[in-house]
Amino acid sequence: MGGYLYPWDVDGDPAFADRLAGLGIRRVAVAAAYHSVRALTPHHPRHKVVTAAHAAVYYRPDPARWEGTGRLRPVEAPGVPGSFGRAADALVEAGVEVYAWTVLAHAQRLGEARPEAAVVNAYGDRYPWALCVANPLVQQYCATLAAEVAGQPGLAGLELESCGWYGFDHLHAHDKAAGIVLPPSARLLFSLCFCPSCRHAYRAAGAEPRALRAAVRAALDPVFAGAAPDAALDAEPYAAVVRMRVAAATRLRELAVAAVRRERPGLPVLLHAQPDPLGFGPSPGLDPADAFAPADGPVLLATVRSAAALAAVRAYAGPGRRVVATVGAVEGLGGDRSDLSDWCAALAGAGASELRFYHLGLASRTDLAAVRDAVAALPAPAQCLPDGRGRITGGGWPGRAAPAR
Repeated sequence: MGGYLYPWDVDGDPAFADRLAGLGIRRVAVAAAYHSVRALTPHHPRHKVVTAAHAAVYYRPDPARWEGTGRLRPVEAPGVPGSFGRAADALVEAGVEVYAWTVLAHAQRLGEARPEAAVVNAYGDRYPWALCVANPLVQQYCATLAAEVAGQPGLAGLELESCGWYGFDHLHAHDKAAGIVLPPSARLLFSLCFCPSCRHAYRAAGAEPRALRAAVRAALDPVFAGAAPDAALDAEPYAAVVRMRVAAATRLRELAVAAVRRERPGLPVLLHAQPDPLGFGPSPGLDPADAFAPADGPVLLATVRSAAALAAVRAYAGPGRRVVATVGAVEGLGGDRSDLSDWCAALAGAGASELRFYHLGLASRTDLAAVRDAVAALPAPAQCLPDGRGRITGGGWPGRAAPAR
């Protein structure tokens, strides 16, 4: 059983690690590289709100590593240098395994400073919060960042969020974007990128970029005008989009995981993902057939009970496969405390090998009590330990990892 934390949840709170262990949590993913956020810290003795104004890393980046990598490089969080390392040390000392939660392609400060690296939609608008993963500079940045985070001491594993396409959704500060409801196909088309790297990639995939861009706009214009329920491309250009997007995302994953393997051979690497290969956002598309090579498995959003979440788990699950499901643990963020134990059991029954509660630093005391009860209600696994690559041997849930000792 695991959970998510920000480094400031732990850093400076001497009671946090023991409080976490008291819930039965023995593995956590702590943000090492994260996007802008405003977060409550209800249990911290020194502060109650933390505002991170821009994407940043919470460890000390090595300037030598970033020499020659182009103009994209991470920015250390101001005011709290080294907080990730201090948080990790405290958790490990309390017997809690630490995974480094690392956001790659969602970095608004970089997109603003280097607009040529950001997604450009069919209308010419840039999305500075969404780095274009077809851009070689972005690919190099993401691979270098993943490797640098993997090199931080004391880690038991790595979780890569947004290791694939980003797009219009999720999120921009003070969003005012809900006036027009964009159905799924329209959201995809509104998230397609037409930067120079993508135009080159579309040509390689068999689509003429100007014609494709015109077709996307022609499909979207009626939706924005309120004259069509959704937008779609004809079969031939759509097939080219699929080829291009899947190839670029696959290339990014391969580069990022290979960089981690060079840095820390044997370190488990998990990818935040969804089964739709064209999916975008913090959990981008990852074909279940490709989920266990080169990485060790997916992390799936299952924050609220739904048939779709169970279907996603089943799509990846199988004997010996590591499949992590993220469970909503905060009622104020949509989690259902009354349903938490049953929902955890349903996810385990669908084939989830591990559960991660989101988000233990944001949770109220009542939320945390529900987490404790849900953990206690699940059957204890038999001896079942991840091997050096994070794959599973032994009994318990199919593929379930035992708590860290």
